[in-house]
Amino acid sequence: MTALYQPTGERIPCTVLQLDRVQVMGVKRADKHPYWAVQVGTGYRKNISKPMLGHFYACGVSPKSNIVEFRVKGEDGLLPPGTLLKPDHFVEGQYVDVRADTKGKGFAGGMKRHGFKGQPASHGNSLAHRAMGSAGQSQGGGSRVLPGKRMPGRMGGQQHTVQNLKVLQVNNELSIVIVAGAVSGPNGGSVMIQDAIKKPPKF
Repeated sequence: MTALYQPTGERIPCTVLQLDRVQVMGVKRADKHPYWAVQVGTGYRKNISKPMLGHFYACGVSPKSNIVEFRVKGEDGLLPPGTLLKPDHFVEGQYVDVRADTKGKGFAGGMKRHGFKGQPASHGNSLAHRAMGSAGQSQGGGSRVLPGKRMPGRMGGQQHTVQNLKVLQVNNELSIVIVAGAVSGPNGGSVMIQDAIKKPPKF
C-alpha cells in the first residue's frame, strides 16, 4: 500500500494495481451457454501445455498466466477477441469490487483464527493456555459437536472480495489503477477488478 495526498492535505491510503497485458480471449453467448461472459487473460506464461497453446493460438493472443471470466448482462457487454484492456477502461471516481486470494496462514489455532480469548494463565492451568476449551455437551442436546463449530484449522488462502473501493487515479502510460483502501492478498498477487455491484457506475 501507499498513500495519496489531496489538495486539501487529506491523506488517503491506497493500493496500486497494475494491468499486465490484459486481453480479451473469447466470449460466451447465451445461445450456446447459459449466460453472457467475456474471457480475459493476463500476464505471460512460458511453460504451457500443447492443448492450452492451441487454445491461445485460436484466440489470437499470447500465452497467459491467468484466465478469468467476467459475466456481462447482454450482448452489448461483449468485446472482440484480442482487445487490449487498458486502465482507462475504468473512470476516476467510480467504485469497483476487487477480488483476490487472501494470504495463506497455514494451520492456525482458535485464538488466531477466530479470536478466542484463551484460558487463564495460572490457577492450575497446565499446558492449555491457548486451547479452545469445550467443543460441546457431553450429555443431552445430541452429545455431539454441532456443525459449524469454530475450531483450529487452515487459515487464509481463500477468495475474498473487497467492495466499493473508489478509483483515485488511472494511468495508461504506467498501466496502473490506484484504488482507495486495502486489497486482499500478498504483494504481486493476482486480483480481479470489476464494477461495484452495490455502487454501479452512473455513466
